[in-house]
Amino acid sequence: MLGRIFSDFGFIRGLEQNSVSIYLLTLAAYFNENEGSMMNEMFVKRFAELERAYSALPFKPASHEGSRYVPTGEWQKWATSVQNLLLAVYGEQSPHYRNFFDVYGRCAGYDNEVDALKGIFLSAKEDFDGGYVFNVDLRVSGEVFGDIIALAKQSLSEGYKDVAAVLACAALEDALKRYAEANNVEVSGKSMQDVINALKSNGFVSGPQKSILESMPRLRNAAMHADWNKTDSPDVSSVIGFVEQFLLTKFGS
Repeated sequence: MLGRIFSDFGFIRGLEQNSVSIYLLTLAAYFNENEGSMMNEMFVKRFAELERAYSALPFKPASHEGSRYVPTGEWQKWATSVQNLLLAVYGEQSPHYRNFFDVYGRCAGYDNEVDALKGIFLSAKEDFDGGYVFNVDLRVSGEVFGDIIALAKQSLSEGYKDVAAVLACAALEDALKRYAEANNVEVSGKSMQDVINALKSNGFVSGPQKSILESMPRLRNAAMHADWNKTDSPDVSSVIGFVEQFLLTKFGS
């Protein structure tokens, strides 16, 4: 996403340190809003297309009295497309995907089996249409922040510690806020320390993440206020490592 924009990475390095933060956060906000919206529109369209495609499946009389079947290839084509959609929207560990996968594996094309696949599909469609899917926007945000962290790692490896610090801390702060908002924790206008406290008090961060986060506001403030003598490469590397793990565990499918 963002990485495609920065084909000439020297452009980032040429900015003032604080401008890097502002520029990247502006782009991140744009991609989060617009790409997430485009993905949702694409999913709505695809759900509708597959619902219509099911209605067009050619059910034929079977040798068993009163039974029907869909010829091999016809139902599989539809079911494979549904499976691909459920994986993209809900993820591999979701009940919708796992139930569909299990029924698909036992399906021989008879009407009761294909109808079972349809039931799972329609359940998934109703949940999506009703706004009960919460991981799509998080995954988009995670990909955007992942691109920012990739730029931070590249900067750090090439000796641009201060640029890397701004990128990593900007990604960390916005990722924490978006994760809080996705879990209905009110953090509008709050500082990073307040966001961390809100996440901890609501039980959304715990264990090692909880203790590691304690030092992050200090690093964030040093980076955002250009106090470069208060950050060093190991500090920046620790922020990058934390954000990578946070995105993996909290923003994944």
